[in-house]
Amino acid sequence: MRRLDDIQPHNLQHKRRRDLRHVPWEVKGFKFVISCRRSPPSEATVSPSVMAEEVPKPLNYIPEVILKKRKSSEAWALRKKEQFQHKNFQSIKKPEDFIHEYRNKEVDLIRLKRRVKRKVPQAKSNLLIIIRIQGKKDMHPKTRKVLYSLGLRSIFSAVFVKSSEGIMAKLQRVEPYVTYGYPNLKSIKELIYKKGHARMDGRKVPLTDNNIIEQELGKFGIVCIEDMVHQIYNVGPHFQEVVRFMWPFALNKPAEGLKGSKTLYKEGGDTGNREDLINELMDKMN
Repeated sequence: MRRLDDIQPHNLQHKRRRDLRHVPWEVKGFKFVISCRRSPPSEATVSPSVMAEEVPKPLNYIPEVILKKRKSSEAWALRKKEQFQHKNFQSIKKPEDFIHEYRNKEVDLIRLKRRVKRKVPQAKSNLLIIIRIQGKKDMHPKTRKVLYSLGLRSIFSAVFVKSSEGIMAKLQRVEPYVTYGYPNLKSIKELIYKKGHARMDGRKVPLTDNNIIEQELGKFGIVCIEDMVHQIYNVGPHFQEVVRFMWPFALNKPAEGLKGSKTLYKEGGDTGNREDLINELMDKMN
């Protein structure tokens, strides 16, 4: 076998051509190819001074609006989860719970029949505002039917009505669940401007544009909120049209002023006629 010094290229021209990738070699009559690929160029080194002068890339940030929305969404999801768990816990009732609920409803019906026998009180004003302040717990279906006929389907809802013997008779039936009184001009105006909604094709639409009022009540000469306030406060000829056009007011739960008692207001409770003092409660719930 030849020494490494004796190994010669098959073609001497390949020795001079540096860009040749493959060079043939021959050992003892055997011919083979040795790869002579170039190594990739080494990367240039960057000096520390150049690296210090490089401008840092701007950090990715999330707008504050998105962060607030994300936080509120997480809080809403957590609150819904707690409500769902509480609802599932409350949905399981014992037999004695049904018996207790049935007895309370029967007691409510007996009290309703007793109130009907009383003399219907007379209102001192032609205009009344009725506010529902009790939920449906222990409520007899007949009582709920009267509340629904007044437009009071949910707690803390309110409506304006024209006082009459029929209205006062209804109020007497549902007295433990509502409070009412005589609103003044200031309370009426603030309530309509803050909580006023219209009834458009069965939909609840906020009163933010006088065009909505003119479209529905323009034929009665009512084209703005001030005209509606005038009709309600003075119980004008188109009072019923204005009241039917408006959605029942959804008031806020007052921080103070309600004790949760079904006793009459004049006896130290919450329900019944408050007369002019209803304006104080309206201000707290608006």
